[in-house]
Amino acid sequence: MSGRGVWLRTRARLRRFPALLAGCGEQAAAYGRCVAAAAGGTAELRRDACLEEFRALRDCIARAVGPGAG
Repeated sequence: MSGRGVWLRTRARLRRFPALLAGCGEQAAAYGRCVAAAAGGTAELRRDACLEEFRALRDCIARAVGPGAG
C-alpha cells in the first residue's frame, strides 16, 4: 500500500497556505505585533498573552479554507 496519495494531498494543502495567510494579513500583523510587544524588553512571553489575536487569525484562516477542507 502506498502513501503517495496522502503526501500529494498534504503538499497541495501546504501550497495553498501562503495565499490563505495573505488574505488574513491584518489578523497576522495584529498577532505579530502582540507577540512582539508581549515578548519585548525583559518581559517573558506568557501563554495566552495574545489569545484574542491568535483566535482572530485562526478564524480568518479557517474561513478562507472553508468547511470540510482540513
